[in-house]
Amino acid sequence: QVQLVESGGGLVQAGGSLRLSCAASGSISSINAMNWYRQVPGKQRELVARITSGGSTDYTESVKGRFTISRDNAKNTVYLQMNSLKPEDTAVYYCNAMISTYAYTTASWGQGIQVTVSS
Repeated sequence: QVQLVESGGGLVQAGGSLRLSCAASGSISSINAMNWYRQVPGKQRELVARITSGGSTDYTESVKGRFTISRDNAKNTVYLQMNSLKPEDTAVYYCNAMISTYAYTTASWGQGIQVTVSS
């Protein structure tokens, strides 16, 4: 069984920064793409950023130039550095990854972490 655990969320003023972390644990053989999503009440979950196993990255338009996704493969961890935060970035942020164990491959989700940006 694999698990993703997020950390680093909280309350910050507009213009501030936060760094989210998401660590995968369990009997992991490999991890393919790692992603950050976010969701606000009443809206669909939105893909914010993704990073492939090779390090290629992609971002939703609204965060380009402000957010940076990175990963440490040795630690099975993905990060999201969020700078110049805006109130509209307020959401629950979820980590997602395609993880392979020695028996199966599964799309795993973290429990979600709240990010609140005050104006």
